[in-house]
Amino acid sequence: MRDIARLVLSITMVAAAIQATRARSLINAAIGLAIGSSALALLLFSLQSPYAATVQLSVGAGLVSTLFLVAISLTESLKGRLDSDR
Repeated sequence: MRDIARLVLSITMVAAAIQATRARSLINAAIGLAIGSSALALLLFSLQSPYAATVQLSVGAGLVSTLFLVAISLTESLKGRLDSDR
């Protein structure tokens, strides 16, 4: 049962990485990054590494994804302002 769960998590990580690299929208790419990071944290937790899983979940899925989403939304709103000034 554990092997099946690890296999599902590994497939989820690979699928999220492919989705993040092939996404046409930056927001979809950031969401793919968050899903892949969360799957990696769950995989680390299943491998009996709770400290690495906690750091990965808080930094990888939480902090980095949030910063990417904030940066994307700020640049898109700035782009809208520049387009309206023309």
